Amino acid sequence: MDHTTDILVDLCARLREAVLPALGRRAARDHAGIAVGGDVTFGIDELAEKLLVEYMRDQLPTWAFYSEDGGLQGSPDPELILIVDPIDGTRPAAAGFEMACVSIAAVPPLSAPTMGDVVAGVVQEIKGGDLFVAEKGAGFSMKRLSGADIPFLPTDRTDLDSLFWTLGFRGRPAVILASVLEELIDMSSVGGAAFDVGSATWSVTRVLTGQLDAYVDIGPAIIEAHPWVEAEFRRVGRGNVLCNSPYDLAAVHVLCREAGVPIGDAAGRPLDGKPVLGSGAEYQLACIVAGNQALQDSLIAVVLRGIRDLRAVREQ
Repeated sequence: MDHTTDILVDLCARLREAVLPALGRRAARDHAGIAVGGDVTFGIDELAEKLLVEYMRDQLPTWAFYSEDGGLQGSPDPELILIVDPIDGTRPAAAGFEMACVSIAAVPPLSAPTMGDVVAGVVQEIKGGDLFVAEKGAGFSMKRLSGADIPFLPTDRTDLDSLFWTLGFRGRPAVILASVLEELIDMSSVGGAAFDVGSATWSVTRVLTGQLDAYVDIGPAIIEAHPWVEAEFRRVGRGNVLCNSPYDLAAVHVLCREAGVPIGDAAGRPLDGKPVLGSGAEYQLACIVAGNQALQDSLIAVVLRGIRDLRAVREQ
């Protein structure tokens, strides 16, 4: 690992240590405010954000950072910018579940950096400590807290009937999302399984380990195809569109790219050109990740069919 990646690993560990004692405690679920992207800031988020601000101020004063709860902060003329989600999976963390991670990516201080400009990404599971590290052009690693390697076992399955997959449900209108994904949900509900685990990074890293076959989160693609649904997204999101923002995906994006695991939008297009700093509706990303390209292609076909047929739901 180079020096930048070492710093990301250290910051991940510090954030993990700060929030680990709060997992599952009642105070973790207290509402502490509203994040810049419009989501609720929980008590456990506030704890993590406080540690992040202190670390950046004391250890990296010449760097800037973008966080879910605070937006862009730090040096106005930074050497490097970090994209940090101190807890990706706040709700599972507040409940004491393992599906929560610290996610940090690093990008050069360009005028408009993109997902493709990310030079390093680190994801660490908060409860168990599993660590996933990637450096652009230099590969990736997956290790247990003990230092033992985690096997890289992306699925070779292509059968949607036996698919084990996750979807994003928080802040998405239930009827609309279920209508778009109806075919996939029904197809996999007996021979496979559909999960809502509440964390994009946990889901994507588990595609790399083979515990899951795919991750499907396509809210922005539904809105793009059917602008009328935005009002429903905002109704559920209490005035905001709450889909994946760049800070949810920046680290796992470089991880997938280095691992050779397919990642793209709902139509299979690369995410490389998408802006990496921002959290409003205009920055949010549809994302499909699968263990192999044939499976990715099948998922894209099903999703695009579901998006196309959503028009019929409105007309009923």
